[in-house]
Amino acid sequence: MKKVMIALMAAALAGPSLLAQGAPPQGAPDQPYTLEYYYKVQWGHQQEFLQLFLKNHYPLLRKIVESGRMLSVKIETPANHMTEESRWDYRVTIKFKNSALATTANPDEEKLIKQLWPDQATYEREEQRRFEILLAHWDLPVSDITPK
Repeated sequence: MKKVMIALMAAALAGPSLLAQGAPPQGAPDQPYTLEYYYKVQWGHQQEFLQLFLKNHYPLLRKIVESGRMLSVKIETPANHMTEESRWDYRVTIKFKNSALATTANPDEEKLIKQLWPDQATYEREEQRRFEILLAHWDLPVSDITPK
């Protein structure tokens, strides 16, 4: 019982410093909000994935930038190789107008998809293939903490 009490007291005293080590705060609700989307593709299918992404997803992202919901879209690939467990093939960085727009569904997305790709059967088949060759995908909100 004495060891449990000591552990609880140590945790209580360390509390403020533990909280300070959390993720940096996000900006104000009316400030730009940045998300990085990482894609890891089955080995040997990187070019196929990129071609499908550029054909069937990038035009949608560009339309959303034109609407003002997003401020920018950038696609990157690493210049050097990594270990397999830390490997990612593509990073798409999207800067949204604000956090609310980044974290809520776009009510215009379905309409834009049908407008951009009238042949929905082909679009759906190619999007299915893009996800079949995808090994992993994760989203990472990032905060700019550069001092002013």
